[in-house]
Amino acid sequence: MRHRYLYLDPELIRSLLASLDLMRLFNQLLLAAGGDAGRAKEWMRDLQARGYIDAATDLEAFFAQLEEQGLLGRDGEGALQLTTSGARQLRRSAFEEIFSSLKKAGPGYHPTSAAGEGAERLPETKRYEFGDELHAIDGIRSTQNALKRTHGELELAEEDLEISETEHQTSCATVVAIDISHSMVLYGEDRITPAKTVALALTELITSKYPKDWLGVIVFGDRASRIELADIPAIQAGPFHTNTCEALEVARGMLASRAHPNKQIFLITDGKPSAITEGRRIYKNPMGLDMKIVNRTLEQADQCRRQKVVITTFMIATEPMLQDFVEKLTRINRGRAYFANPYNLGEFIFADYVANRRKRVH
Repeated sequence: MRHRYLYLDPELIRSLLASLDLMRLFNQLLLAAGGDAGRAKEWMRDLQARGYIDAATDLEAFFAQLEEQGLLGRDGEGALQLTTSGARQLRRSAFEEIFSSLKKAGPGYHPTSAAGEGAERLPETKRYEFGDELHAIDGIRSTQNALKRTHGELELAEEDLEISETEHQTSCATVVAIDISHSMVLYGEDRITPAKTVALALTELITSKYPKDWLGVIVFGDRASRIELADIPAIQAGPFHTNTCEALEVARGMLASRAHPNKQIFLITDGKPSAITEGRRIYKNPMGLDMKIVNRTLEQADQCRRQKVVITTFMIATEPMLQDFVEKLTRINRGRAYFANPYNLGEFIFADYVANRRKRVH
């Protein structure tokens, strides 16, 4: 039996329609529909029929324009589908949605004092010393020094030279692990769509701002599996338990082959670990905190620490029992934990992602 989550928050819809931003609304519906462009299209028609979208709005012209722009296309059977350009636009939209809500101190090029993969030139300069890189010489300030020293005669000497200060940037490998257990779509709250939005936005952030970084995505329910970045819009929650242990193991394996100095796992979940893998069998216990499951999960957290992989847990829940578990996992891994609302999840993740690029993990 396949479980589908079809609830659409009326307040979210009203806010999206406040400025008749049809493209942003379509993107939200596309994520809620698991990347099914045809379904998102039908939902927009239904919203118009129910009065949420002005009857004078020509939705057919809007859809036709998306096809003309190459954002939507047709498969071999004529069904509407998202194109590569459309997926890129979806990532950009998710990035802008989250980035626009951040403060000025949010994501960007943030340096670290440790040597890394690149360097960022700063406005400050210093006197040239033998061995400094010649390409870093600041021509304007060096010329000004020469003019000042010779009272207008342009005779450049070594003592006039200044070079731009630089700070190195370290590179980072990140795995985002998204819980797709049934609780992610229960209790009248959609938690899976914000998680997908964050993963899409991180993809856009990394490819556009940190091209030397690496991002992988896994989903975990009864089992954990790696998915391609292009498959993020299609993520859906199902009738699954929460195998956090296997999620950490798979993520750790993905990061083991990366040469980046910083490695981290972003664990997005709203429930307690309720399953572990035992050979070909899945041991499950949804009742309370099963110490067999808990201990195996904590062992994985310790393995991550030994491999210098930092786990940052984003718990979309506030139950004291869950908080206690997350605190134990965080203490063992020496990682970080946040208890976040699904709709400010992106702000936490973006800030933490950038902060972790500033230092090497020892």
